[in-house]
Amino acid sequence: MEGPTPGGRGHAEKPVSAAARPNLSSLGAVFILLKSALGAGLLNFPWAFHKAGGVAPALLVELVSLVFLISGLVILGYAASVSGQATYQGVVGGLCGPAIGKLCEACFIINLLMISVAFLRVIGDQLDKLCDFLLPGAPPAPPPWYTDQRFTLTLLSLLLILPLSAPREIGFQKYTSILGTLAACYLALVVVAQYYLGPPGLAPEPLPAVSPASWTSVFSVFPTICFGFQCHEAAVSIYCSMRNQSLWHWALVSVLSLLACCLVYSLTGLYGFLTFGTEVSADILMSYPGSDGVIIVARVLFAVSIVTVYPIVLFLGRSVLQDFWRRGCCWACGPRALVEPSGPWVRMPLTVLWVTGTLALALFLPDLGEIIGIIGGISSFFIFIFPGLCLICAISVEPVGPQVRCCLEAWGVVSVLVGTFIFGQSTVAAVLELL
Repeated sequence: MEGPTPGGRGHAEKPVSAAARPNLSSLGAVFILLKSALGAGLLNFPWAFHKAGGVAPALLVELVSLVFLISGLVILGYAASVSGQATYQGVVGGLCGPAIGKLCEACFIINLLMISVAFLRVIGDQLDKLCDFLLPGAPPAPPPWYTDQRFTLTLLSLLLILPLSAPREIGFQKYTSILGTLAACYLALVVVAQYYLGPPGLAPEPLPAVSPASWTSVFSVFPTICFGFQCHEAAVSIYCSMRNQSLWHWALVSVLSLLACCLVYSLTGLYGFLTFGTEVSADILMSYPGSDGVIIVARVLFAVSIVTVYPIVLFLGRSVLQDFWRRGCCWACGPRALVEPSGPWVRMPLTVLWVTGTLALALFLPDLGEIIGIIGGISSFFIFIFPGLCLICAISVEPVGPQVRCCLEAWGVVSVLVGTFIFGQSTVAAVLELL
């Protein structure tokens, strides 16, 4: 999680790991970015099409967002080459100063915390449907106590998620990385096929699409898009791991990855919304009949995929908390009294605290859409605001022409303003819905 100290290096010189030289291929970088972006956010895109007021407004907002999403990835690669840092928070702190770096770390923790809550909420919803399918009961009789989400999700967290999150390193998780991409592609194909096949249990005539009620309803799509295309936190680490760290090469990798994500997200959102209309759920899988075998397979794949991704998110958040612990102990007691933060006496309490806190929030928050709104607002910092600030600060130390400097500064200011607007609008809307 640590990189070399920041300096005034140009983008021709790239950060090199102390342990080994970068060896990630371009195809590997594309698939890692693709896997980072294709996740639980895919379930919410049909609901986002409904919130936007129809297909045309949602696709328009998605295409406009795609420009900022790609430019954010390219800017982060450029900023990493200038600063010499190998992590997102390191790049922001190295270029924008320690104050902005501390803000980035705080947003990083909150964002990863809410993503973990959303993951647990998705797993809990799928567990409910699986229990209804495996243990059907008569309608008048209440369901058994052991099928309640509060019990099943807590049991799964204790028996599976917590042990997977406990190790000091999670290198073995790389073997399950392809599962998330396969589950996302399978879900997109299922949504498209179900629209044309018209399975039993669905309304034969989907409800008509409605026009957006106001301009705020169109902008309500941004949190879901930010949550769905959320791969910028890992962009710096991926860029610094590539063999070919040319800026134009990184731009090509970013474009290919996000175009593939856009295709999968658009197909899922379009056909999911056309199938259910205004009755679509915030989790598209919850809109389908619980007894459909194809949907059951999709539920199991997505649940297993998220169970394997949750420890990675926890590891990233725990690493920042360990850095806080290290700095706090050094400041209070000196380096000699420091307890190794990666040791079990610090790592295990932080892991238990993370799992317990996110589990409590997942069981308390009533709607997945409200969680997505909060995450989308915080994600605007990593997609728009911090890249814009890094661009403005990076060109101040790089020898560029006056016209190029003026254009880049203007784009950085636009990114910061757009991100600030999205953060304010989505966060206020999410808080009002919670209240």
